[in-house]
Amino acid sequence: MIRVANAPCSWGVLEFEKAARHAPASQVLDEIAAAGYSGTELGDWGFLPTAPAALAADVGTRSLALAGAFVPVALARAEALDEGVARAVRTARLLAEAAGPDTVLVLSDDNASVPNRTARAGRIREEDGLSEAEWDAFAGRAGQVADAVRDAAGLRTVFHHHCAGYVETPREIDALLSRTTPSLLGLCLDTGHLMYGGGDPLATIARYLDRIWHVHFKDCDPDLARAARDEGWDYHTAVSRGIFCELGRGMVPLAGAVDALRAGGYAGWIVVEQDVLPGLGTPSASAVRNREYLRRLGL
Repeated sequence: MIRVANAPCSWGVLEFEKAARHAPASQVLDEIAAAGYSGTELGDWGFLPTAPAALAADVGTRSLALAGAFVPVALARAEALDEGVARAVRTARLLAEAAGPDTVLVLSDDNASVPNRTARAGRIREEDGLSEAEWDAFAGRAGQVADAVRDAAGLRTVFHHHCAGYVETPREIDALLSRTTPSLLGLCLDTGHLMYGGGDPLATIARYLDRIWHVHFKDCDPDLARAARDEGWDYHTAVSRGIFCELGRGMVPLAGAVDALRAGGYAGWIVVEQDVLPGLGTPSASAVRNREYLRRLGL
């Protein structure tokens, strides 16, 4: 059975915007539950309790489950690995103790930290990427993180491809997955980031179904995507102008993605990630609309 969650980032809790204002955790969890979701992700470290019993109680009293936690690591930089492994292991141990072995560690590049990748998100060229040797090192470090998470906490790790990071385009997803062990590192499919990065969710599901262990649902506005490419917007500008619109309002074939995942026997989480934007109203109202849309898809 596919279960549906929403994430704290839908309320403005964003890993790369440390100073952002957002609703308190109690309100976010209440509103996720009230909108009809079955789970959530951890959000920034410290947003939800970091003591396992308190974390389990906070989500459990609302009949929610913990689906996973996002941990960015600058995998292109050797000097960032030790600290990144430590954060991933700390997070994985918290998840395992609070939620058990079925939750996942969502590993990502340190997105929006490399100026050229941030500036060219949505229109990445081959020359904007890593060399073959750099890919070998990047993938090796991703494997080291996943290995440490498995050994320390018994959890699986999925890699989240993401615009403004080094794994954005279909070619870059292939470069990473072809260099990593399928049983060790899975894929977190993000439909909106894939579409804006030049990919096709249906093609990616067909190619990598066995490695898709976690799914994030975002939509992508085709007119804004075209404008972003034509006018050369950077990643932050595209997001602030609404590139990732509410579900069902963009060009991502979400109904087809649900059908393809079901046909392939996918039984994990689909996590809604809705950027907080002017004009959408409150995050809770947006969460309700997104949940209603997914119900129309049979979720």
